[in-house]
Amino acid sequence: MQHAGMNRLALAVGIIAFGLAVVGCGGEGGEGPVVPPPPAPAEYADKHMPAGWWADAKIIEEGRELYIGGKNPDVNCASCHGKDGKPVKAGARDFRNGERMKMYSDSVCFWRISEGVPNTKMKPWKSKLSEEDRWKIMAFERNFGLAGKGWDTAKKDWVSAAEVGSGAAPAAAPAAAPAAVPAAPAGKSGK
Repeated sequence: MQHAGMNRLALAVGIIAFGLAVVGCGGEGGEGPVVPPPPAPAEYADKHMPAGWWADAKIIEEGRELYIGGKNPDVNCASCHGKDGKPVKAGARDFRNGERMKMYSDSVCFWRISEGVPNTKMKPWKSKLSEEDRWKIMAFERNFGLAGKGWDTAKKDWVSAAEVGSGAAPAAAPAAAPAAVPAAPAGKSGK
């Protein structure tokens, strides 16, 4: 009889622990409620992806190598965030969740990679990764939930990577220049 009572107590404790785990995780894959992140602090607010990198296949591949620890085994984003952006450790951000990820500007993402996230296991990487390498990782990881997108600084939104002007600043009146250059015939690139 005493054994049955212990089994019921163990079952009750297990159910309560499971319930607390689900509540603590927000019931949304361990990430909690979807709320906008704080803005990047002043030292990061004006940092943006280098021009042309959102759609540069070479940069994205270099970012993949960094992300999976192929270039530096001390830096392996996939060990927490998963090789496909699906977290493998509790509390890691799910990069496949486009609705959540589109709330993070390139400046905010860069800030979080650089300085880490307080009260989480996400540590700062600026001492182990150059600024260029941090941007490369971002160019790769946004492909999980925001494939083909880039941050437009003028619109302050994610748009088609092909639409992103300069990356570092809003495009400076490009409309006047094409009028002086004859258009290439259809189907020819001019190269």
